[in-house]
Amino acid sequence: MEPKKILIIEDEAALLYAFKARLTVEGLNVLTASTAEEGFEIIKKEKPKLILLDLILPQMDGFSLLKKIKADRNFSQVPVIIISNLSKKENMEKSLNLGAQDYIVKSEFNLDTLIAKVKEVADHV
Repeated sequence: MEPKKILIIEDEAALLYAFKARLTVEGLNVLTASTAEEGFEIIKKEKPKLILLDLILPQMDGFSLLKKIKADRNFSQVPVIIISNLSKKENMEKSLNLGAQDYIVKSEFNLDTLIAKVKEVADHV
């Protein structure tokens, strides 16, 4: 069985590397992008089973990309977990209202928490 494809869209190189390394060790096929535009191209080409999305990205922000993903019938069912430093309740509510599966505040989690959440969601897709 082929490993499930997970796409991480994150512009902080160190975090992107850490997430990718840890998820790869867990047996997942990890794709990465550092901009929303690059991420959407990968989504169209690779059709990942789960997307980890930062909100603060260069050019197009994560909210805009989330809207774009959920508006496209080809990808609207792909679960998106927001990983962001934006900890205000309004940002969480907006993300969930736009269709995000979950919202993780970067400063309030560790990699084990992220892995558990990714596995929980990935096991259901």
